[in-house]
Amino acid sequence: MSLDINQVFADVVAAIKGEVKDDWSIVKDATNGFLLSKQGRIELLISLRMADEISDEFFKKRLADEKDILQSELSAIALISKVTAQNAANAALNVLQKAVETAIGTVL
Repeated sequence: MSLDINQVFADVVAAIKGEVKDDWSIVKDATNGFLLSKQGRIELLISLRMADEISDEFFKKRLADEKDILQSELSAIALISKVTAQNAANAALNVLQKAVETAIGTVL
């Protein structure tokens, strides 16, 4: 099964928005900037994982790196609490990981 990366990114944004709630207007630009700057890298990771060219463990480690970067950017740029930034980053990367796992699961 192919993965609609635009829909996944829209779901990621929705997950972040759901976590930051009233602070969305503050983090919106940081979130969109992060996704635009990381889009190519994330798409590459997804395509490598879906083609089984990288292990699930390697994929999850790289996603953890991206989560840490997102959390740092949200905390630094948006001036939201660390817990809110952590929750937003976790929610975003959980959406991404689940989308890939679902797509791979239907292929296998």
